[in-house]
Amino acid sequence: MQVVDLDRDTIKRGLSDGSMLIIDVREAHEFAAGHIPGAVSHPLSEFDPEAVGALIAHDGRRPVFSCASGVRSVHALMAAQNAGLDIAEHYKGGFKDWYGSGEPVE
Repeated sequence: MQVVDLDRDTIKRGLSDGSMLIIDVREAHEFAAGHIPGAVSHPLSEFDPEAVGALIAHDGRRPVFSCASGVRSVHALMAAQNAGLDIAEHYKGGFKDWYGSGEPVE
């Protein structure tokens, strides 16, 4: 399995230049309580590789999984790769790093 850890600065650049799609795999209530601006919710507990594949194909940006702290995003990577999706990047620090650093949240 390929896992590429991305840091906050890389995430900020990808969001700023519009090249990155953040797929938040936290549960819906966690996402609703606050998330990285522009992120889309796709909870790991109901992970659907076909839906993720369709989202990525339609969106066209670089897909990056994110969760609270970088654990569930790796599980999402494994599930996606096992389903044949070409996704290898995740936000290693996750929402806790983002929020804890004072970055904006939606």
